[in-house]
Amino acid sequence: MATVVAKIGSSSITGIDGVDVGAIAKFCAEVAGLRAEGHRVVMVTSGAIAAGLPALGIARPGVRDVVTLQAASAVGQSRLMRVYDDVLAGHGLLGGQVLLSPLDFMVRQQYLHARTTLERLLALGVVPVVNENDVIADDEIRFGDNDRIAALVAHLVTADVLVLLTDAPGLFTADPRLDGSANLIEEIVEVDAELEAVAGGAGTTAGSGGMASKLAAARIAAWSGVRAVIAGADRPGVLADAVAGAAGVGTVVRPRAKRLSARKLWIAFAVGASGTVVVDEGARQALRERGVSLLPAGVREVRGVFAADDAVELAGPDGRVFAKGLVRADAGMLARLAGRRTAELPEGVPHEVVHRDDLVVLP
Repeated sequence: MATVVAKIGSSSITGIDGVDVGAIAKFCAEVAGLRAEGHRVVMVTSGAIAAGLPALGIARPGVRDVVTLQAASAVGQSRLMRVYDDVLAGHGLLGGQVLLSPLDFMVRQQYLHARTTLERLLALGVVPVVNENDVIADDEIRFGDNDRIAALVAHLVTADVLVLLTDAPGLFTADPRLDGSANLIEEIVEVDAELEAVAGGAGTTAGSGGMASKLAAARIAAWSGVRAVIAGADRPGVLADAVAGAAGVGTVVRPRAKRLSARKLWIAFAVGASGTVVVDEGARQALRERGVSLLPAGVREVRGVFAADDAVELAGPDGRVFAKGLVRADAGMLARLAGRRTAELPEGVPHEVVHRDDLVVLP
């Protein structure tokens, strides 16, 4: 039995008239197929805003007002869930709506509560239907797409597979709409800058993610020890093939051998960086190779304005970011402590700039 997180985007389940019932019916039928085989499934869906705009008589192109989009989400969320409830019930399944926000992953108490709730829903035989809580989300503190939420949920429920369904068969070597020689990339061992460049930007006006967002989500999943599959939503039997590991199902991103802890996953992917700390080459080598804490002696420059306990990026002398962590001093204090050895530090200031338990070395 596998635990599967399956995400579908707005462009795959909505049209100009709102919810595409046929597309949701296909998605739910495939989820029902997995459930019949004994798998646990969490569904992650976009589409609330796209479902709500037509009901309000508003055309999607050109809408930039966040408050209007949030109002559309409020109208569309119930319409979207009504379709999911009805279709799942036709397969003898009970759906349960779960609305999440970034704080549910950043604040440990909320993270644990979200995990407990999802686990209880799965234990009760419910199919959780997850979406971002767009209605009350602060524009400064929101994901903006459900791909990253799906990847974090995969970590939350210790999933075996994350399936990201889209309107393309997977990631190609180039944009197939522009380059007829583009080929499907069937397997990725490590997501790097070159692949991120190939993925490009957002795909459609209906969706907020695009292939770049899906590749970033697959990278989070890989760091969580979860196999990720980016595949076409219209492919017959796509979920069953993705779970079974069938050849050619889409783009498979292999999981890393070492799974990040929940805390380090938050630091790496759920919390935005408020600034950058530049370190010398010796500190960079020690952090990368020995897993030690960053001390003031290794700090060469402080960029940005941040407070103690904020997340910061760590860069080497060449400016390249190689790690991310939670800093123990604000930017002003750290600038004054930069380069000082431990014996030279004033009494009462932290000896570690970033403790090794709060630091993630990036590939």
